[in-house]
Amino acid sequence: MLKHNIMAADTAVNMPTAQQQQVLRCSNNSLTTVMDDIAEETAVALIYNGISHVVMMSTPSDLYDLAIGFSLSEKIVNDVGEILDISVTEQELGVELNITVTSRAVWRLKQQRRNMTGRTGCGLCGAESLQQAMKNQRINGQRSKQPPRELSEFTNLAIQKAVTRLQAHQPLQQLTGAIHGAAWCDENGNIKLIREDIGRHNALDKLIGAISASNIVINHSSFLLISSRASYEMVSKAQAAGITMLIAVSAPTAFAINIAKNTNMTLVGFARNGRHTIYS
Repeated sequence: MLKHNIMAADTAVNMPTAQQQQVLRCSNNSLTTVMDDIAEETAVALIYNGISHVVMMSTPSDLYDLAIGFSLSEKIVNDVGEILDISVTEQELGVELNITVTSRAVWRLKQQRRNMTGRTGCGLCGAESLQQAMKNQRINGQRSKQPPRELSEFTNLAIQKAVTRLQAHQPLQQLTGAIHGAAWCDENGNIKLIREDIGRHNALDKLIGAISASNIVINHSSFLLISSRASYEMVSKAQAAGITMLIAVSAPTAFAINIAKNTNMTLVGFARNGRHTIYS
């Protein structure tokens, strides 16, 4: 049963998430014609109360979760209670996600003055100024020099367990090799919920939206595992969702580490089979 009562009778789309194409594969100096599975990406427009806010390229699945997660992580709404209705309309060029929010949320949205065109690899497109792009990120205006905290042996084992099982929970990534994943893991390293998308930001937003509709409680002993690098916007989105431990398969950026230290978030990078690095 959903934890919230958002009206969402029509959020499914009839779009494939992958297609097969004939390709030439070169191996050992020999060319072979084979069929390959290719990930789909679709333009998705998020429209709040009839006002277009952002267009992003996304995997056309779990769009209901994307609508909720994006609204929360971008702080358009303070909680899901400010989302009144979600509907999806397929268009010739993509998908429209129509989200109805409260008048207070609309006012907040207008303050952001954002009208951006997003892409899968960028979380800043459309920001109108450096101040807007970096809002709330420089705390005290200084770089934190505090050392990384030590994790318990139990937590380190849980991280390794989740990392080794991530691939098995990503069916679209296994099929196409082009998909990011964001997973919520319990204190024992069990993957409880995962979402996939061609964009790493979208995968995280979908997961945040899915968590909000589930019975999962975000606490300090559980953690977020992402298949990508940990850049500042991934840390910021996790922070906005109340997540206090982020594990990334790839490297973090220096800015992301600084934000994590300043907000008491545990940040772990290069989480691979048999090793990981603790940065904050």
